[in-house]
Amino acid sequence: MEQLTHYNIVNNQKQFPITIVCDAIRTPENIGMCFRISESFGVQKIYFHESSPSTENRIVKKTARNTINQIDHEVYSNFNEIIHQLKAEGNTIIGIEITDKSIDIQDFNFKNHEKIVLLLGSERNGIENIHLVDETVAIPMYGRNSSMNVIHSLAITLYEVTNQLKAHPNLPKGKG
Repeated sequence: MEQLTHYNIVNNQKQFPITIVCDAIRTPENIGMCFRISESFGVQKIYFHESSPSTENRIVKKTARNTINQIDHEVYSNFNEIIHQLKAEGNTIIGIEITDKSIDIQDFNFKNHEKIVLLLGSERNGIENIHLVDETVAIPMYGRNSSMNVIHSLAITLYEVTNQLKAHPNLPKGKG
């Protein structure tokens, strides 16, 4: 067995019909990791709230590595407007949030949705206006804690979404 380096690995690059909306995430490390995780899973675009640390923030840059330049991203100012715009563009808004209507991520059929927005709530308050989402998904947890870091939740959810979508026959091959 030989451990491989970045130079030995060639990923099967795909881009999925997934957009991320970060609802006022304020921790620079979380913004940077959002870029890194999203790029790893072939996300099309990320939206950050204007109150989030910018891509010029030293910690965001360090944590994101070079992925800031590899994934399309925008800043928004009005949460309700961006969600309504994305819905008008044909996206299903899926909040990663524990609600009384949440479906466990492994039981949610992501293939039934042509374009997906994964909505991440803020670290403190969760999703700003939960009534704007179409669905909510939750990650089953077996410890005492009822929540986890927002970016860990994103990574687990993106793994499940892309695992379901990767064999989808209507998904375009390759990036772009």
